[in-house]
Amino acid sequence: MRLEAAARMDLFRKLWKARKLIVVVFIPLSLLPLPLIHPTSEACCAYVLMVTAVYWVSEAVPLGAAALVPAFLYPLFGVLKSSEVAAEYCKDTTLLLMGVICLAASIEKWNLHKRIALRMVMIAGAKPGMLVLGFMCCTVFLSMWLSNTSTTAMVMPIAEAVLQQLICTGLADSHNDSETAEAPEDDGAVSDKEENLDKNQLELLYRNDSDCNKQELSTLSEVQTEEVNGLGLRAMSNQYLRHTNGHLPQVAIEIPNVKRVRARRDSQYPTKRDHMICKCLSLSITYAATIGGLITITGTSTNLIFAEQFNTRYPDAKVINFGTWFIFSFPIAIIMLILTWLWLHFLFLGCNFRETCSLSKKRKTRREMLSEKRIHEEYAKLGPISYPEVVTGVFFILMTLLWFTREPGFVPGWTSLFEKKGYRTDATVSVLLGFLLFLIPARRPFSSSSSSSYSNTEDDDPLAPMITWKDFQRLMPWEIVILVGGGYALAAGCKVSGLSVWIGRQLEPMSGLPPWAVTLLACLLVSAVTEFASNPATLTVFLPILSALSETLLINPLHTLIPATMCVSFGVMLPVGNPPNAIVFSYGHVKISDMVKAGFGVNLIGVAVVMLAITTWGVPLFNLTEFPTWAVARNVSGSL
Repeated sequence: MRLEAAARMDLFRKLWKARKLIVVVFIPLSLLPLPLIHPTSEACCAYVLMVTAVYWVSEAVPLGAAALVPAFLYPLFGVLKSSEVAAEYCKDTTLLLMGVICLAASIEKWNLHKRIALRMVMIAGAKPGMLVLGFMCCTVFLSMWLSNTSTTAMVMPIAEAVLQQLICTGLADSHNDSETAEAPEDDGAVSDKEENLDKNQLELLYRNDSDCNKQELSTLSEVQTEEVNGLGLRAMSNQYLRHTNGHLPQVAIEIPNVKRVRARRDSQYPTKRDHMICKCLSLSITYAATIGGLITITGTSTNLIFAEQFNTRYPDAKVINFGTWFIFSFPIAIIMLILTWLWLHFLFLGCNFRETCSLSKKRKTRREMLSEKRIHEEYAKLGPISYPEVVTGVFFILMTLLWFTREPGFVPGWTSLFEKKGYRTDATVSVLLGFLLFLIPARRPFSSSSSSSYSNTEDDDPLAPMITWKDFQRLMPWEIVILVGGGYALAAGCKVSGLSVWIGRQLEPMSGLPPWAVTLLACLLVSAVTEFASNPATLTVFLPILSALSETLLINPLHTLIPATMCVSFGVMLPVGNPPNAIVFSYGHVKISDMVKAGFGVNLIGVAVVMLAITTWGVPLFNLTEFPTWAVARNVSGSL
């Protein structure tokens, strides 16, 4: 019996190891009777859609590879020609993304992001509550223009330096008995743990120096190429995140040793309040990155997927651009930022908001003053602002202004100066400014003196550009480009084959529900699925279904598509929900139970605020009370 049980367990282990291969082979074969028994265009398209969706959700193959499935199955089943499918893989948003990546590469290369983050934290101060709010504000701002993943990887090391200073100050105070405990109930625990505290210092992002105060923050540039390309994570194992929530490459993440993480959680922190501060600050960064990604079309890949699929499905709808999206989403982000900060403060720091908001310097503790000193020291290391930083900042502001003023809606934009209309988009501005970054020298014109600020330039070439092709290539997320293209291909197949119309007819029983109820159900469903599946894949699957549902129920498609697009980013309850969650979790300050508890509240806040927005200021902004003519034309042509 034991031999049989051992053999059975060995078989199960082998099957578990080969589970991805089994899914890759079994799913297409099991679904193959559908197009064979019903050899219609709708059935063939549904087969391709289901196979691709299962591959995306299960991650049996990489997301980019799964996105190539329509490229060969649609021509094989006669749904679309090969040339027609290939045209879907490169759209206007691809060029938009390339231009933004050029600017992001310049921001990272010249450390502008670090200067912005440290300056905003210096303004906020070192009181725990205000420190959390300061980090959240700078993270939201950076995440508007960079991906959520890269923003978290940039800001988290700075936060870790502040937390390390806080912990080290607490250790010194506990040895000298010079500071009253902030959590009286933990006095005994602190004295019992004193002997082990020095042995359980944070190892992530710091070198093992003898003196705690002399530990230096490690950056990716010091570990890898010594280029000034921004803060990143220390080496983190062989496991790579497959979920992609932003538009930068996936970040290599090492899950720390479980015993080490457990030891750190148990004995590293001088008091329980110190541990709560570490939890609050760590989680606030990943939530702020998610909130910031909602504000702009380029903030995260799911926004780009929505914009391109919507404009492709409804070409006559000239309502979604950088300006209208920003006007709608910016209030959402501000409200979510405040409510999320209040929720985290209540959950980890208590309800003493009067102490948090006090500006009195007399109330600052010794560790708060030392934390402020550490932040000022990090900022001082950057030196005076350099010429490349100025150029990058000017391009950053110029790109934003040109996006806003292209077609603001309430006044004529700069595109009205051209005779031919409709030729210039946000991608035109993005690619133009991105191209100029390859031409403008990184050295100040007519400056013969060499400076350490230009140590990034290769071979001290006085005409070396702001960014090189290697800088661009390092950040360009080609997997996301292919993934988005796969979504466009699926949408095109659903439209040509008539599958979207068939799906809409099956959803007619929901016609009795009011629009807000349909939108709420869509938001809850999408936010639940995205906790376990990647955000881009989830949205790509749901957008055609929700579009068909809206057309069938004669609801303005924007009423369901925009909230669903925003709620797909709220996968914040688990480390696997998105890369920022995993980055924060790998630092060892939080447990999964902490993420679930805090993330559930953030999820509810997000859905509630999005529903508030779509039923209030979203109504006049997008004229949601009427079924638009551009959707009527699409519905009629689809029925024919």
